[in-house]
Amino acid sequence: MDWPRVRAVWKRVISLAWPVMAEQTFRTLMRTVDIVVTATFNPASVVAIGLADLYARLPLRIGLGLGGGTIALSSQDSGAAADANRDEAITQGILLGALLGVPFMLLGFFLSEPAIRVFGAGQNVENLDRVVTLGSTYLAIIFATAPARHVALIGARALQGTGDTRTPMYVNVVANGLNITGSLALGLGFAPLGIPRLKIVGVGLATAAANVFTASMLCLAIWTDWSEADFAWPEDWVIAKQLIVVSTPKIAEGFASTAAEFPFNAILLGFGQPVNAGFQIGRRMYQQVTGPLSRGYNVAASVVVGQRLGEGDAAGARFEGWAVAALGLLTVGGVGVGLVFAADTFVSLFTSNPGTVGYAVAFAQVYGVCGAALVVFSVLSGGLQGASETRIPFVARTSGVFGLQLGLTFLLGVVLGWGALGAYVGIGATYVWMSLVVAAGFHFTDWADRAAEMMAERGSDVSVYG
Repeated sequence: MDWPRVRAVWKRVISLAWPVMAEQTFRTLMRTVDIVVTATFNPASVVAIGLADLYARLPLRIGLGLGGGTIALSSQDSGAAADANRDEAITQGILLGALLGVPFMLLGFFLSEPAIRVFGAGQNVENLDRVVTLGSTYLAIIFATAPARHVALIGARALQGTGDTRTPMYVNVVANGLNITGSLALGLGFAPLGIPRLKIVGVGLATAAANVFTASMLCLAIWTDWSEADFAWPEDWVIAKQLIVVSTPKIAEGFASTAAEFPFNAILLGFGQPVNAGFQIGRRMYQQVTGPLSRGYNVAASVVVGQRLGEGDAAGARFEGWAVAALGLLTVGGVGVGLVFAADTFVSLFTSNPGTVGYAVAFAQVYGVCGAALVVFSVLSGGLQGASETRIPFVARTSGVFGLQLGLTFLLGVVLGWGALGAYVGIGATYVWMSLVVAAGFHFTDWADRAAEMMAERGSDVSVYG
């Protein structure tokens, strides 16, 4: 093992990853504050915002998917010093994202009420009407800024692809701070300044305003001399085609993961409400302590692999991808082990319900044990994304969540009667499978040649890979 080289990679990865980690931490805090503020209004508001957020994940998945395609092309062309192609890829990604946000604006304006009402079959009519009114209003406000949300996600990843992870952090930290302040002020009201108590409408307006602010500031950073990137008049349809080719599996992966959550939660509810509550708490605990780390390493892996490929160094790209995975194993894997032993303490911060505590601890420990597998999947998925290979992570996640998380849990938990134990096994098997598939794909497949062919097709300078 070439330890000096590994340490050099780790040093660069940490410099790329820590701003992403900080950004994700503030994003998580913002969502937590929104829920806490909403909970002060009434139970119907909490249900309403929860249902609306299920739909809000759709533009999130599209934005992340297009962002994945944009960071792939941006990082490769930055490594190849193909600035014109990089700038056009960034421009086309942002324009495509804005365009794909328009249908969500129309959905929010015309169909938000039936979208929320579809969840209400068999519920108390009076309560349902209240939830539908609140949820549809919140959804319409959020979807009104769907184009801005797409632009924000894609713009951040475009800059990250150039190696600039700090500008998106600065913008998003400020935006999330404004969102938190706005949710508190507009949601709860502040009489000394004449700010009315708008409740769930205020929370929605704060989020919408933050979306517009983030998109505007990132576009301004690209347009001015603040960043190396710039906007370019879109002329090359090859770049547009490649953005779609790379982004589509990433979008489909996100949609598949979201779709699988509904039947999986139904199975857990079949085992009893405490089981489902324990799952939500255990997963949230793991995501809270490891999510920012994993996201940071995922982005860093995309950048270092993509830029190495742009330089024509396939062997270096492969080495650095594995080096990031090793760093993830040491850090996130170590945190996971700690969570296994500290699960009781962490769970006590979330709930004291005796029926829920045991399941929450067990689910947290399952996620902790799976921490190594989860971070390997996240890092190597990022590396493959930097190489424009998003099909392998799509296959890994989709087969895992449907075949194992759903299928194996149903077989063991329902058919064989194992109950919650079947879910523990199903979740563990899912993440081990996902990590093995992407590891095999990263090691055995010809993603470097694929990246070289795509770069040559769009006219970027690239060496022939050996």
